Amino acid sequence: MDLAAGPEVVTLGCRLNIAESETIRALIAGRDIVVVNSCAVTNAAVRETRVAIRRVRRRRPDAEIVVTGCAAQIDPAGFAAMPEVTRIVGNLDKLAPANWGAVAAASPAFAGHARAFVEVQNGCDHRCTFCAIPFGRGASRSVPAGAVIERIAALVDAGHREVVLTGVDVTSYGSDLPGTPALGSLVERILTHVPALERLRLSSLDAVEIDDRLFDLVTGEPRVMPHLHLSLQAGSDMILKRMKRRHTRADAIALVARVKAKRDVAIGADLIAGFPTEDAAMFADTLAILDDCDVVHPHVFPYSPRAGTPAARMPQVAPDVVRERAARLRAAGNARRRDWLASLIGSEQAVLVERSGDRGHAAGFAEVRLPSAPPRSIQRVRVTAATGTFLEGMIV
Repeated sequence: MDLAAGPEVVTLGCRLNIAESETIRALIAGRDIVVVNSCAVTNAAVRETRVAIRRVRRRRPDAEIVVTGCAAQIDPAGFAAMPEVTRIVGNLDKLAPANWGAVAAASPAFAGHARAFVEVQNGCDHRCTFCAIPFGRGASRSVPAGAVIERIAALVDAGHREVVLTGVDVTSYGSDLPGTPALGSLVERILTHVPALERLRLSSLDAVEIDDRLFDLVTGEPRVMPHLHLSLQAGSDMILKRMKRRHTRADAIALVARVKAKRDVAIGADLIAGFPTEDAAMFADTLAILDDCDVVHPHVFPYSPRAGTPAARMPQVAPDVVRERAARLRAAGNARRRDWLASLIGSEQAVLVERSGDRGHAAGFAEVRLPSAPPRSIQRVRVTAATGTFLEGMIV
């Protein structure tokens, strides 16, 4: 018999998957089913999905196991062949009630969570040479502003103090909608029409698509959190060109300088180590971008070739070199993060308390440990100490 019968969702990968998983959770209520919402951003993510499926079957031997998400969309036959898997649901179909035996659409509840994730965009029209995600997500499509605002208003009414806007290519928002409203327009409308929303956070952004309206909101609107996560990927212009990215190294540095001149914003970045053809000098440029863009939230990926992508056919960097460069990039990024956290000792931070009650995140997304406080409350905390990964503080 199952050790724990009932509905369960196992989520891998991005914040968009987290948002979609909450909708699925509402759709499968009352059933003995486990849904694995998979990720395909790297080969390691695909392997992790397979491991998760096998682990679920050992733990839930009698449950129906359904696999959805990007990995299942890209390789449905491979996952359907796994003996642990009951069936596959494609990415484009995973929010359809009929696929889960539900009769009507459901709204994600994010029960117990301090922040809620709201999908505003899905898919991608760009074809970066390393990326398989467009195969799993399809063309870019945006959620109309009215539906986004309605969803956020409901989440605020349910007690959420912070909302994170998510998508695959969030800064392409609106290109497929009448009048082509940009992301800045959406953010402005959210803030106007949901005045009770206290904190709005943006997920990964493409630096080249941050227009003046969005820039002004990020740098001048207190309810937009001072935390900008950029999809940089590399610091070498030659590698950026071979990736088919649309920004240059100078573009990224100039954007961060403009932002920092107006507001103290914590910068995060996605970076790939060991992209095909990357030599030592090109890697050095990526290593240096940590300092040049003041990155304190690094997200480092060792390059892994994805089948069907142009980069997989380029001359590859030796795997041991890829691993060594990723380790160096992580070490340098972690050192910068430690220094940033140490610089916050003595400051006061507005901390959104997580459901555990003893930790939360400041506006710049630094994790803060604190004495017990009500979940979802926003506490003024004086920072008293910093470790390598989080802050410690006392409620003021």
